[in-house]
Amino acid sequence: MGILIKPILTEKQTAISEKFSNRYGFRVAPSANKVEIKKAVEELYSVTVVSVNTMNYDGKRKSRNTKAGVINGRTPAFKKAIITLKDGESIDFFSNI
Repeated sequence: MGILIKPILTEKQTAISEKFSNRYGFRVAPSANKVEIKKAVEELYSVTVVSVNTMNYDGKRKSRNTKAGVINGRTPAFKKAIITLKDGESIDFFSNI
């Protein structure tokens, strides 16, 4: 399993990327540390990473009504990393579309 799972392309993350043009978000493996994340981004996108901030999120509680009654569960927990690149560098996620 790789270090980087997928880039975060939500409305909130897009607003952060517009305000700070060199910050990007990624979902990463829960066991990954900042040094491993930095190496993976630099190798995959050929950029220089200045800093890495990580956050661990717990899964949310969910419940739904079915014929059999109420079913309770949780969404999976995940880890998120915010990458700050060197000034003047950027990542284009949509270049191969």
